[in-house]
Amino acid sequence: HEFFSLLPGRLAHPVALRADGMEGFGKGEWVGADGVGGGLLAVAAERCRRTPLATPIHWVQADALALPLATASIDAATLSYGLRNLTDIAQGLAELRRVLKPGAKAAILDFNHPPTALAAQFQRWYLETLVVPTARDMGLTDEYAYIGPSLDRFPTRAEQVRLAHQAGFDQAIHYPIAAGLMGVLVVSNCHDRG
Repeated sequence: HEFFSLLPGRLAHPVALRADGMEGFGKGEWVGADGVGGGLLAVAAERCRRTPLATPIHWVQADALALPLATASIDAATLSYGLRNLTDIAQGLAELRRVLKPGAKAAILDFNHPPTALAAQFQRWYLETLVVPTARDMGLTDEYAYIGPSLDRFPTRAEQVRLAHQAGFDQAIHYPIAAGLMGVLVVSNCHDRG
């Protein structure tokens, strides 16, 4: 299995489309999951139907704290803009580690605490002036209104790495991107559990 827990139909489809022809990809079952379900999963499934892949993506509603997947069954995982939404980030990371095979990696993209006060001010302006109003205009107020408060309580880069190690990952590296406004936490299991 390759497991993608992403914003449905947005990043998952391009990633799947690119990986589909690559050696080692597209041979197993691809699973896309979202905790919200409903309309977002329907959008993701429709986008995939419009551009069929050699290996289709199966979209499911799933709780990131209790994934409906076997232990050590996943080759790779991604999570986009979802880690900060978990009610228990440490448990979410532990659950991700549980389903990853030894040697597997996961990349977790999310907003980041900006490195300077000016960057933080820009990030807040961007979210409050552009992102949230655009979402409201699209009828997605509930899905985006929480972004500011969720960033305030989201762990820093160093805290994310520490939480990943506490969850049992052998390796955890956080890469800042977009001038530090966002970041990617890359985690991996190097050893068998036991």
